Amino acid sequence: MRPRRPSTDLSVARRLLRELERMRAEIVRLERRQPLAAFGPRRPSARNLVDYLAFRRFDARRIQDDLARLGLSSLGRSESHVRDNLDRVLDQLYLMVGRRPPRRPGPPDFGPEVGRHLIDRHARTLFGPPRLGRRTRIMVTVPSELATDPGLARDLLAAGMDCMRVNCAHDSPAVWGEMISQLRNAERGTGRRCRVEMDLSGPRVRTGPMLPGPSVLKVRPDRNALGQVLEPGALWLTAPDSVKGPDPTLAPAVEVRGDWLRRRRVGHRIFLTDARGSSRTLIVSAVRGSARRVTTEKTVYLSGRSSLRARAAPGARWETTPVQVPPREGAALLRVGEPVRLSTTVTQGHAETRDRRGRLRTAAVIPVLPTEALAALRPGHRVWFDGGRVGGVARRVRRGEVVLRVTHARPQGVRIGADKGLNFPDTVLPIPPLTDQDLRDLDFVAGHADVVGYSFVQSASDVRGLRRELARRGAVSKGFILKIETGRAFEFLPEILLAALRAPVAGVMVARGDLAVEVGYERLAEVQEEILWLAEAAHLPSIWATQVLEGLTKTGLPSRAEVTDAAMGARAECVMLNKGPHLVEAVRALDNILRRMEAHQAKKSARLRQLRVAERFFDPVDAEFPPAESKEIAPGERVPSDRASARRSGRR
Repeated sequence: MRPRRPSTDLSVARRLLRELERMRAEIVRLERRQPLAAFGPRRPSARNLVDYLAFRRFDARRIQDDLARLGLSSLGRSESHVRDNLDRVLDQLYLMVGRRPPRRPGPPDFGPEVGRHLIDRHARTLFGPPRLGRRTRIMVTVPSELATDPGLARDLLAAGMDCMRVNCAHDSPAVWGEMISQLRNAERGTGRRCRVEMDLSGPRVRTGPMLPGPSVLKVRPDRNALGQVLEPGALWLTAPDSVKGPDPTLAPAVEVRGDWLRRRRVGHRIFLTDARGSSRTLIVSAVRGSARRVTTEKTVYLSGRSSLRARAAPGARWETTPVQVPPREGAALLRVGEPVRLSTTVTQGHAETRDRRGRLRTAAVIPVLPTEALAALRPGHRVWFDGGRVGGVARRVRRGEVVLRVTHARPQGVRIGADKGLNFPDTVLPIPPLTDQDLRDLDFVAGHADVVGYSFVQSASDVRGLRRELARRGAVSKGFILKIETGRAFEFLPEILLAALRAPVAGVMVARGDLAVEVGYERLAEVQEEILWLAEAAHLPSIWATQVLEGLTKTGLPSRAEVTDAAMGARAECVMLNKGPHLVEAVRALDNILRRMEAHQAKKSARLRQLRVAERFFDPVDAEFPPAESKEIAPGERVPSDRASARRSGRR
């Protein structure tokens, strides 16, 4: 291959110089439109974020390739020092074309070392100092058992935990206090320090209570392909006065009369007619206190109308006892193409009804909490249930009720019961970001946590609201983490980050669970990258969260994909693990993965395609900052979806 001719390089350099000069002039023009003086000591970070957003309005992929061919920086790692990187490249191009680089007015731009220092300083404040050989911290969501298990806190610290996360959606201030006390005792015993992060629950929309299902328990044996019994079906018979029943994970349990149960011994036979009218025999296989384990080699449908019969001795009369079978949890079976009613007016929902062939007769009714959750929903808006397991589209909207048509579910349908999460990716919910429960919890959190986790933040005004509440509690300097978990939060991320830069210290969590449902799984990969880029441009530390090493945490065996995902977390300043039976093992494995990956990479290089979020920031639609505050949405007011707003403004 013939080498490139110098004249060709010179013409490329001249063209690049013209293009980059125009790019720089546009960045300076857009930056001057922003009120950066109000940021005080955080002005350099605010300015760099604005410069980065202006820079990402351009599609610079072709420029990157040409710069690389000339042996210059491709601008792909300029998040933390946009203007400095651009000016250095321009100076090199000036020299290549035989011109003297100009002297530029204004304050000198800081380089990558200063940007990296600012991020590291904020990460140290939020998560504590890094461990030797590992820059990325590990945040661990701890279970309730930590409150009574001092060994668990010690094991987590020894395995590599740097920050303990307490989810305020569970337990109570008394339990949270015990968790923190156990951690502090473990710190004194191990000589390690650990930050405490407490997550406010936020306005999570969930399904309400459902009428209980029938009182029927199905017990069946395990069979091979030939129908032969490999393991008999089993259940526990317990007495009402049992102090502690058997482990329900080993076999289900039903309640019978205590005096009748105490006469049953291993090997005794118990007879019944099940809910289908079939005669069945149960054999007592084990005794544990007042409980009896019974087995069957045929399938049994045990109902609340069933009675058990047995003889106290050969030839004695039959003794019977009714069975107390707990009702099944109420749930609705949602299938593609079928309707379902969401309601904020009913106190208890009910399942659908079907004919003998399984065809739908009446649609299920599912309550929704809080009651204002459906006020802004409009026909055509999407609704997702239980982390994306079921999806539907609103067809009819009435006061307090919405009829959906199910569009996404498994072929056999999905059962949805009470307390399942709901996502509304097309709807701006008229729900305050800090609920009454959050404000009560914040009284404890402000006095005991090192960092506050802010759930479902969606706007700059939300950030200002949290800061006001912290100030009322004398915690104005306390750090907080903004959890980006909705499509609206991602769309307004630049404004949110600028509002966070007015606080002493803040961080950003890529909450990929709800975010994937909101933006779609196809877009999640690019959205999480953009969040990392923008957080770095604002010099704010980021947290890689949701389902990290989930298989290992829950089952003790990781998948290959989740190990790769955990390794990608090394680009953030912190990685979060959720709780599970194998939590200590997962922390130890993540510590090992991060140490290995940090020897290979620091952040990553990017291709500079135009970012839509950057274009929207400078051409705002309902933006909060700048140039004007967005108007508040009143409960029940008609609001368009974010996607519809983008269509009307001509931007897709």
